[in-house]
Amino acid sequence: MQPESKLPADFLWGFATASYQIEGAPHDDGRADSIWDTFCRQPGKIADGTNGDVACDSYHRGAEDIALLTECRAKAYRFSLSWSRIIPLGGRNDPVNEPGLRHYVQFVDDLIAAGIEPMVTLYHWDLPDNLDKRYGGLLNKDEFVQDYAHYARVVFAAMGTRVKYYVTFNEPWCSSILGYSTGYFAPGRSSDRSKSAAGDSSREPWIVGHNLLLAHAHAVKIFREEFKQKTGGQIGITLNGDYMYPWDPEDPRDVDAAQRKHEFSISWFADPVYFGKYPDSMRKQLKERLPEFSPEEAALVKGSNDFYGMNHYTANYVKHVDSEPAPEDFLGNLECTFESKAGENIGPETQSPWLRPNGLGFRKLLKWISDRYGRPAIYVTENGTSLKGENELPLDRLLQDDFRVQYFDDYIRAMADARTHDGVDVRGYMAWSLMDNFEWAEGYETRFGVCYVDYTGGQKRYPKKSAKAIGDIFEALMKQH
Repeated sequence: MQPESKLPADFLWGFATASYQIEGAPHDDGRADSIWDTFCRQPGKIADGTNGDVACDSYHRGAEDIALLTECRAKAYRFSLSWSRIIPLGGRNDPVNEPGLRHYVQFVDDLIAAGIEPMVTLYHWDLPDNLDKRYGGLLNKDEFVQDYAHYARVVFAAMGTRVKYYVTFNEPWCSSILGYSTGYFAPGRSSDRSKSAAGDSSREPWIVGHNLLLAHAHAVKIFREEFKQKTGGQIGITLNGDYMYPWDPEDPRDVDAAQRKHEFSISWFADPVYFGKYPDSMRKQLKERLPEFSPEEAALVKGSNDFYGMNHYTANYVKHVDSEPAPEDFLGNLECTFESKAGENIGPETQSPWLRPNGLGFRKLLKWISDRYGRPAIYVTENGTSLKGENELPLDRLLQDDFRVQYFDDYIRAMADARTHDGVDVRGYMAWSLMDNFEWAEGYETRFGVCYVDYTGGQKRYPKKSAKAIGDIFEALMKQH
């Protein structure tokens, strides 16, 4: 009989948010526009025509957010900084905005005073708009890498010994593909001229991904050489990925396609960090469109992770495609579906068209990452779900989010199974999200929070059933046997 799955007493768990999704206060204390501020002003880009100008008003409600975290028994809080709040114009020769920087330093101090470990994400998609206008932002390797490295150094110096966990970039796949291929996210570039007047979906995403990896590696080098010894902290990059089941597990072409999809989404960034090179499957399809690392760059990127940051929500079935890939293909020449060859659906519908719960996929992906990358320390930096129609429910029913409770129970236990039975060194878990917030292109129509936010009633927060349930699940798994 297998031993009961459990988590260690020092397992780090809590909740996650991102600056543009919760802060509001777009011009308070010297903040300037990010690419998301300008993107939201373009008609038709956001489903409900909204923006992050107020969102959860967290810039003014830090004490309330910390009180929520305490009520939820969180050990940690992962949040991101607004670069354009710290260096409004963004560049290495531009002035640092002291009020914006002080705000974050004070917030970190307040978290620590409340017994909550801060996990700081330096970049969660919100590039200072000035850098996009000045030199093309993420497309400009020489300028962007230097400006990001400078920004990172400013943050490391200001935080001192306070912060033990840094994430350089959140989901570079999304910045690259959704920002520069589909045009669904800021800055909205695409070859599709109905979406964007400029962009090349066949080339730009691969350039952006390359530049993000180099910026990450430069920031890690700065941290390790100038700060790590003093702070004892750790730094890594957070990558998103879904688990891929072969549509027909008996068809080797579908088995290969599922592996290739993992490589095109996860290994695109993880292989350079762990092996110093891009996956062969990507080089084979993209050829010269996938940039090359110089020997010096490859050496800089390789080994630039103290931990693996993992964002995960859902799973898919993958079917091979026989035709040649289109120039703008970013999946790996395959088709993703929620239904298997046997007609089985991967999980129930949610409010998010891309998300269906499948807890087993989480366990399988944890093992896949662990096996491929030599059993790294893994911190799950996001995991959560929306509920179909949640936004239309009356408050009393909305707070009884049993579907979300079940999701977290399935997924957290799947993670404990991966640690106990599969040898996965998973050390932390941040639920997405502490509270309902601005859900990017979906606006406020989709809710992911364990706490309800009343956007029309002064941004008041109300814990949902899941806010307490997560703590109960972790307490049960972490109690000493």
